[in-house]
Amino acid sequence: MKKSILLAFVSVFSFFFTAGTVLAHYGMVIPSDSMVMQEDNKTIRLNLSFSHPFEGIGMELVKPKAFSVMTNGSKKNLLGTLGKTMVMDHTAWKTDYQIKRPGVYMFYMEPEPYWEPAEDCFIIHYTKTVVTAFGDDEGWDEEIGLKTEIVPLSKSFGLYAGNVFQGIVKLNGKPVPYAEVEVEYYNEDQTVKAPTDYMITQTIKADQNGVFTYAVPAAGWWGFAALNTADFKLKHESEDKDVELGAVIWVKFHEWGK
Repeated sequence: MKKSILLAFVSVFSFFFTAGTVLAHYGMVIPSDSMVMQEDNKTIRLNLSFSHPFEGIGMELVKPKAFSVMTNGSKKNLLGTLGKTMVMDHTAWKTDYQIKRPGVYMFYMEPEPYWEPAEDCFIIHYTKTVVTAFGDDEGWDEEIGLKTEIVPLSKSFGLYAGNVFQGIVKLNGKPVPYAEVEVEYYNEDQTVKAPTDYMITQTIKADQNGVFTYAVPAAGWWGFAALNTADFKLKHESEDKDVELGAVIWVKFHEWGK
């Protein structure tokens, strides 16, 4: 009898331990190209989704509350261009965007609040990515002005695997001292296997000025998500619940010499 109780306890503990260590949520905005050159296709495809990117486990993403692009300080609403698609076997959104002139293009999404019963809170991930075109790289460190945002201190394009990426975590326009930042690889073809569950989502902390630093070990898309609790609550079944605000940026890293 005691042995059965012990085994049951271990099974339950293992389930929650595994879920807690591997199932990090990420808003995702992934373009087909992060650097558009003169000889490249001038139209890029952008996929918007919500998922666990390393494990390849998707979640439903209802049509976002906002989706826009900012270039040269000017913002353009792209919400009406979105069409449904599937990413990781779940509802996601896509659009094609034609690059017509040199510049740095910041694409960003604000989703509708996502209720996560396992965490007893809502999740809102303000997600962005940066595309540069035709040799112009001015303005890559500009702020969009989102509720929470990672402002890059390293160019978020033209990076090799092994390069250091730095950013400032901001909430309501102010740096967040010692913010927690989760880092995860988009294991798109599911060929990468983590040695242990601890290696799936890596967690770092910003310094007293909200600045974090991470050296990426391999080429591909990497997501950085800075998580903070909102200064407001949302109702779920007539109860006030906390809201997790995520500042997410997706950055592409390339193999050396390729």
